[in-house]
Amino acid sequence: MPLASPLFAALLLAVGATALSASEPIPDSFLSASMAGIDGKPHPMSQHKGEVVLLVNVASKCGNTPQYAALESLYEKYKAAGLVVIGVPANNFGHQEPGSNQEIEQFCTATYNVKFPMLAKVSVKGDDICPLYAYLTTKSPKPGDITWNFAKFLIGRNGTVVDRFDPKTKPDDPKVVAAIEQALSAK
Repeated sequence: MPLASPLFAALLLAVGATALSASEPIPDSFLSASMAGIDGKPHPMSQHKGEVVLLVNVASKCGNTPQYAALESLYEKYKAAGLVVIGVPANNFGHQEPGSNQEIEQFCTATYNVKFPMLAKVSVKGDDICPLYAYLTTKSPKPGDITWNFAKFLIGRNGTVVDRFDPKTKPDDPKVVAAIEQALSAK
């Protein structure tokens, strides 16, 4: 019987790398987490210290996908005041984010003219949950499972989760806008 083929060995390495990344420690705060940007470059959350962050798990083929337009509008309206919207593609719900990072970036740019930062696709729930979402759903001041695409975490200037919004709550909902404005007014 022949030994494992090079393709099989490569698959084992890929699975091992995935298992390794899934076993990364859970950060102790939002600002201590780091992820990859959609371009593959490191995106440490510490770069957002002093900013207000609206972190949203996104998907391109969801009924909530039109929320991208309101997210971009919020970003454009409040970025000078210190708001950063960050999109986190995830394929956990109904396989509604099947594309590669490059395909996701192309879709967001072409369809919604997204200029806010996008991270690399990750898992936001389950056994392979990424460390940042493990922190957000278990250790943050607003814990709880992610129930669908477009769940929103509002993180204050000091890196603390100050609010959380349901996936169906639109980014331009008055309560979201009020929470953002309140977080921006805190120095």
